[in-house]
Amino acid sequence: MDVIERLSFFASLYQVHEQPISGMWFLYITVLILSAIVYRLGFAKKLPLLKNVIIYVLLALGCTILTFFAVFLPVAEGLFVAAIVLIVYKLRLKQAGR
Repeated sequence: MDVIERLSFFASLYQVHEQPISGMWFLYITVLILSAIVYRLGFAKKLPLLKNVIIYVLLALGCTILTFFAVFLPVAEGLFVAAIVLIVYKLRLKQAGR
């Protein structure tokens, strides 16, 4: 089985197999942004600035590990779907509140 066939969508989109350094950076940034969106929409509460900074630093460190998994597993794709679901949920919640 060819390695290129086993790559996830975002890993093949960023051509991790041809340009490993830039592809992994793009994949990391994608996972980080999607993780921050999912955290913000689903789990964030009003916190002081220092606690927010600590949370986002730890989120960035955790995304480093997730990026390595995202090469062959659908991590970024799952985060994308979770972000879409949470956006729809927040929109429906606002509409129901009116």
